[in-house]
Amino acid sequence: MSAGAPDTSDRTATAAVAPRKITRSDVRRAERAMRAESTRTVRPLRAAGTMAAVLALLAGVAIPAYAATQSGGEQVTAHEVAEADAQSLTVDEGSTASQLNATSYSATTAEEIEKKKAAEEAAKRAKEMAAAAAKAAANQAAANQGSGQAAAYTGNTTPTVSADGVVFPLPSGSWTAGRGLWDSGYHQGWDLLASANTPIFAIADGTVSSAGWSGGYGNAVFINHNIGGDAVRSTYGHMISTPIVSPGQQVSAGQIIGYVGSTGSSTANHLHIEIHINGAVVAPENWLPRN
Repeated sequence: MSAGAPDTSDRTATAAVAPRKITRSDVRRAERAMRAESTRTVRPLRAAGTMAAVLALLAGVAIPAYAATQSGGEQVTAHEVAEADAQSLTVDEGSTASQLNATSYSATTAEEIEKKKAAEEAAKRAKEMAAAAAKAAANQAAANQGSGQAAAYTGNTTPTVSADGVVFPLPSGSWTAGRGLWDSGYHQGWDLLASANTPIFAIADGTVSSAGWSGGYGNAVFINHNIGGDAVRSTYGHMISTPIVSPGQQVSAGQIIGYVGSTGSSTANHLHIEIHINGAVVAPENWLPRN
């Protein structure tokens, strides 16, 4: 550089780095660039929303139309279907809560109900049979005990035989009349109250058809007779112990066949005597000869 010439190097460097002023054109270009970027971001989202709206519109029109073509009968609403299948439960106001277990629920089918009824009936019959057996055993025990404690009969043991071969079943003076035929509406014999161990006589010649325990009769004997051409059956109930005759045995009028007791359906020592003629029950108090 020559002396005396002006030095412009500093001004030139300063001018090279000085900031340029932002003009309005620059601002407009920047705004256009921002709007373009925003448009590129929003456009795909707007397209997806449009597609979803179109699909929803198609479903809303097509599905009911298809259902209408498939229905062959009356159309029902979902509420009507639910109402038809509805179940109801009625609870009694007096019901109380109870705990359920494996044995407390009720049968639900006809087969289960029938099985349950059959089981209940079988259990009932078994219970009744057990009760009857227990009562019979108790009666037998009481009879056996009474047999050992009761005084032996010391009165007359020779009955008087009537002209037709019939005798009174107890010794003279040993008995007191009790209930008669049809007493209480069902009693089919005559009760003769007597002391335990009083001898009991066969009323006529005949054949023993049964001898031993017989339910409500307790220890009893049944004898078949032929008296004056009539078929007669005599029954002797509530004997104190096992009868001293056996089925099939021939007996004679006045023969001792057992002793008075209180076995079976009985509340006191007595003889229950029944007479059946040709299958019909008759009143022993009117038919038997008195002693």
